Amino acid sequence: MSERTTLTRERVTVEDPGQLIPVVRRTALVRCNPLTKIAVALILMVGALLSIDVVSAGIILGFSLLALPLTGLDLKAALRRLWFLPVGALLAAWGTAILAEKTGATVVDVGPILMTTGSLESAAAIFVRALALAIPLVVLASTIDPRDLSDALVQHLRLPETVVISILAASRLLGLLVLEWQTLSMARRARGLAGGSVLRRTRSLFAGIFVLLVQSIRRGTTLAMAMEGRAFGRPGRTWRRRSRFGTADAVVLVLAVVVAVVAVASALVLGTWNPIIPG
Repeated sequence: MSERTTLTRERVTVEDPGQLIPVVRRTALVRCNPLTKIAVALILMVGALLSIDVVSAGIILGFSLLALPLTGLDLKAALRRLWFLPVGALLAAWGTAILAEKTGATVVDVGPILMTTGSLESAAAIFVRALALAIPLVVLASTIDPRDLSDALVQHLRLPETVVISILAASRLLGLLVLEWQTLSMARRARGLAGGSVLRRTRSLFAGIFVLLVQSIRRGTTLAMAMEGRAFGRPGRTWRRRSRFGTADAVVLVLAVVVAVVAVASALVLGTWNPIIPG
């Protein structure tokens, strides 16, 4: 899958068709090791998962939003493409407000809909918690280059390089598979083989799937031969690109741990701590 890099006077824009949010500049966070980014996302998610309260989740969400400019992502594209996150969080909060245990004073009592202060507090906690869980994961995942991730998995976690590189190649070829399907569909329409009855459309669909299957097998065979020629899976193989950890990785990890600890401590001090597993 090809990548397009646009150079401007002020910034470098790296566009990858497989990215959810494009990277517009190379910040220190973007240059961090992919394993560091995964660890940061997991630390923040654990801090938000331990309790269902507004304080701990709100601190993690606030930190995530404040750190967005440091991610080097296109924030306008993020707003356009991540609209489903607040919508999903609102739906979860609405269901919680209706179904949660009714405690406190009654706020809304219209027919079958009954909301109290207690249920609304639970709904607010679920809304903030959902965003605190989703935003760090989506944002950090958007800054991970699949090639850097495969290098880190093999060199640091010692995963089988043949399996890792095969998965990387498959993920990079997904976009090509979609383009081939679109080209095949247009070619069949140009030849008058598309449309018509349900039976004819079904036969056309299975014919297209068969063609894609044959092309995928041929491409997979070619990739397997190329990997064999490059000695993947053989002992003593050297790496052109080394996956390293730097000072920025340590700083980001420590900062994530501090934010998670502050979130949990603040919830305990303010009395809003509501653990998911009661002690």
